[in-house]
Amino acid sequence: MSKTPEEIAWLPAPEDKNYPAALSYLSLLYPEKDAATLVAKLRKAKVTQFKAKDIFRASQLSLLGVSNSHVKKDQKKIRKGIHLSPLLLVRDPAHGKVVIADGYHRLCAIYQHHEDIWIRCKIV
Repeated sequence: MSKTPEEIAWLPAPEDKNYPAALSYLSLLYPEKDAATLVAKLRKAKVTQFKAKDIFRASQLSLLGVSNSHVKKDQKKIRKGIHLSPLLLVRDPAHGKVVIADGYHRLCAIYQHHEDIWIRCKIV
């Protein structure tokens, strides 16, 4: 039986290691200088929240299956009540979507837990 959305444990802010991971990914999509600017903005952004199903729709990504080892790891954290790091998101109006700069596996694990869960994130 799935936990209710209120039972997801969150860290108050993304972990320091999430920002270099975001930079690495964003550097594949944007020129390095632009990627660095986006990460700097993410560091300063306030934590907000959106529903898991809305982030998926906006990102236009497919859901990773439960066989993915990273998703399994994050599902175990959810079941054990371990605090998750908020996602890092970037609005990409040129392509009409949201880029998940860091947290794709967490998003998949949470969505499979319950699609209406409010996900803590930073977005720029």
